[in-house]
Amino acid sequence: MTDNLMSSLGLDRPESGDDAVVPFTLDKLDTRGRTVRLGDALDTILSRHNYPAPVARLLGEAVVLAALIGSSLKFEGRFILQTQTDGPVSLLVVDFDAPDGMRGYARFDHDALVKAAEEGRTRPAELLGNGHLAMTIDQGPNTERYQGIVALEGNSLEEVAHTYFMQSEQIPTQVRLAVAEFTRKGDHRPHWRAGGVLIQHLPEHGMSHVADLPGDGNFDAIDADAPDGWNEAKALMATLDDLELADPDLTSERLLFRLYHETGVRVFAPLPMVERCTCSADSIEAMLGTSFTAEDREEMAVDGEIEVVCEFCSTAYHFNPHQFDVKH
Repeated sequence: MTDNLMSSLGLDRPESGDDAVVPFTLDKLDTRGRTVRLGDALDTILSRHNYPAPVARLLGEAVVLAALIGSSLKFEGRFILQTQTDGPVSLLVVDFDAPDGMRGYARFDHDALVKAAEEGRTRPAELLGNGHLAMTIDQGPNTERYQGIVALEGNSLEEVAHTYFMQSEQIPTQVRLAVAEFTRKGDHRPHWRAGGVLIQHLPEHGMSHVADLPGDGNFDAIDADAPDGWNEAKALMATLDDLELADPDLTSERLLFRLYHETGVRVFAPLPMVERCTCSADSIEAMLGTSFTAEDREEMAVDGEIEVVCEFCSTAYHFNPHQFDVKH
């Protein structure tokens, strides 16, 4: 990065790389935002289950969206993004464990997916079908969960996200998501990577009074006649193409400079993202001991052993059905 570019962005540190969210503000345009680039973390999530490409792209977009929103949490807790539908891809779940952990899972009907592909019905809306998108914030024990739900109406998760923010938060929001496969030099296996940008219009009274997204519902409704600054911010972001968002050689800082150098952009310290599952033998053992009877556990056992496989990370846990007799 050149000195002029560093100065323009207000940077006194190296550029961020993959698996990081970079917050930024466009002060002259009354807009704030976040950009994310995911490499190895996303590739681990998608490659672990060897998803068909259409399913992997859908789940990848959901992971990007969850990272953009979940990374704004200012407390330890969980942000959960989930779709439930009647389409070939019936379930997408992304669990963001603040401040930096991500895991994701997709459930799909293989035969229905093959049929949809043969008929050329592989757009996100066609793979998801009818259903809803839920976004949940869980701050832990003794706190009330916040949940926003919107119908899955639109051609993409981007459009659904726009609807969610307008209905649940009443704040103008624009989202761009892209997922792609790239082959690294000297490596014959393609690797998944992704990028995304989220921008939001700030109320007139300034950023210091704007609540952190998502989910507190304290935003005032904004007139449909958007200010010029917000229109310009959206118009510039609309020039992005998918290749730019997922390009392994284009950092978030360079992407933001390319988009907003004429109006000015201020970036902040990157927030690292990691692939991390929250499953554990202790938590599963506690669940088996408290949620099931001894008879249930006996029926679960195969060859004298209960096997529980985590849907997210595929880790297999094994238990003796009689080990709970003393503990519970």
